[in-house]
Amino acid sequence: MKNFTKIFITASTLLLTVQSCQSQKVVVNREVETTNDGKMLLGHQTKDQLLKAPYSEWYSPQHSDYAIDQKALAELKKEKLNSYNMVLVMGTWCEDSHREVPRLFKILEATGFPDAKLTMIAVNRKYEAPGGEEGPYNIQRVPTIIVQKYGKEIGRIIETPTSGYLERDLLEIIKKDNSSIKDLLK
Repeated sequence: MKNFTKIFITASTLLLTVQSCQSQKVVVNREVETTNDGKMLLGHQTKDQLLKAPYSEWYSPQHSDYAIDQKALAELKKEKLNSYNMVLVMGTWCEDSHREVPRLFKILEATGFPDAKLTMIAVNRKYEAPGGEEGPYNIQRVPTIIVQKYGKEIGRIIETPTSGYLERDLLEIIKKDNSSIKDLLK
């Protein structure tokens, strides 16, 4: 009887574990057709979606034409941009996203930033994603680029970089974080 009970409990636990894993599926690369905006990406996305039509029509030229500030790029590498995580909330309907998102990807590619450390969420005109993925980030405008360290936000760039260059604004966020760390170690 004890063996039957152990087997029953083990099987029940395994079944519940499998069911809970199945219910947590994340839909990636959702695309919808809208009346006013045509095709639109919503929810979690990968960069590959931006390389497909109709998004490639704005992504590719902005990506290839953007001239990165090489001094800022070198400093981003020195300050270890790759040790941070980023959340990018964007709208495929938004002109600011059309400009800044390809530039961000060019910067991330140039620094060797790991794809796994970037979460990209596409939202509709109400700044909402179908699964509420944007909820924790209090999005007011897009694109919003959030830089995180150990799961905590250390800074964000909203809509357009204040310096005019994403790489310079990213560098300022990281330098501020690194100076805070140095102050703690004193």
